[in-house]
Amino acid sequence: MAKYKIGFIGCGNMGGALVTAAAKSVDGAKIAVCDFDKAKTDKFHKEYGAVVTDAKDIAKNADFVLLAVKPQVMASAIADFASELQARTDVTVITIAAGLSISAIRSFIGADLPMIRIMPNTPVALGAGMILYTLATVDAAVETEFLSIFEKAGVFDKIPEDKIDAGSALSGCGPAFVYAFAEALADGAVECGVPRDKAALYAAQTLLGAAEMLLEFGHPADLKDAVCSPGGTTIAGIHALEAAGFRGATIDAVTAAYKRTLELKK
Repeated sequence: MAKYKIGFIGCGNMGGALVTAAAKSVDGAKIAVCDFDKAKTDKFHKEYGAVVTDAKDIAKNADFVLLAVKPQVMASAIADFASELQARTDVTVITIAAGLSISAIRSFIGADLPMIRIMPNTPVALGAGMILYTLATVDAAVETEFLSIFEKAGVFDKIPEDKIDAGSALSGCGPAFVYAFAEALADGAVECGVPRDKAALYAAQTLLGAAEMLLEFGHPADLKDAVCSPGGTTIAGIHALEAAGFRGATIDAVTAAYKRTLELKK
């Protein structure tokens, strides 16, 4: 039996959010963490009892090894513990690196290990994430175990690898776009005289409620039209958004994120 159920190599914003999600389902003593920033790993040890160690130990002793380092330094990072992974026949590697394919990660490791490529978003820390994933030589039992580790992270959706980058341009980058929209909504209310704290609350709760309506009923165009009374206030606001290029700007944001992901592959 492996010393750790899962080990995290890198505990930045996304890696750290996934540690938080895993700690809701896995005993902290079976979670290993390493990062050059000791304050981050100490936090997870203090809060969840996670074991603070190094990458070589994780590569040797974790059932699942999650690589959460930046795509630009992935190859050099893996070089430090590739030999430990090459010696394993009982490990599954998880990668969250944007733009790096499973075949690329395998080439860095120097072995065709079972791999899971995931594209999560930061709300996984609250159990409200959208996690896209794809598999390579992972059997059904291991897939089930992986999903159980992160069962409190949010919604999982399996997608072919050739579509995962495009999907992540929405789900992975989307929270930042939503936060920008929420900030703009609040600013609009402040300009109309609403106190800042109240405006921020109204914006956040409005987005939450609208998202729940979408998940329950779907059809965003129909839901939008249901709020827009003829000659009313909402349709006037929609007109202003469209006149400012809101729809095109939103589409451009997603496609720009996708194009940047493709650039990272070069």
